Amino acid sequence: MTDNSRRVFMMRTLAAGCAFAAATVPSLALAAAHVEETDETAVALGYRHDTHLVDAKKYPNHTPQQQCSGCAFFQGAPTDEWSGCAMFGRKQIQATGWCSAWAKKPG
Repeated sequence: MTDNSRRVFMMRTLAAGCAFAAATVPSLALAAAHVEETDETAVALGYRHDTHLVDAKKYPNHTPQQQCSGCAFFQGAPTDEWSGCAMFGRKQIQATGWCSAWAKKPG
């Protein structure tokens, strides 16, 4: 009986510790990784953190006014510095960035 009580105590202590950590530091639990320009998907799409650094010869249809924050795939608010993108899965992109999948937001 003592062994069972000890096991229950340990499980409850562990659960309480996890709940406390999640409640006190929610940003650590929810923080998503940022896309690096060297990531495989980023290279394939020509992603840059700064739209002004896009290679004009390689992407002649690009204009400096095209930014991720104005793209239909950008999943955040226009004021967010970093947000999710449908092209990059769970990683976040910079709002001032650009990639070749850029499509103007409707409206």
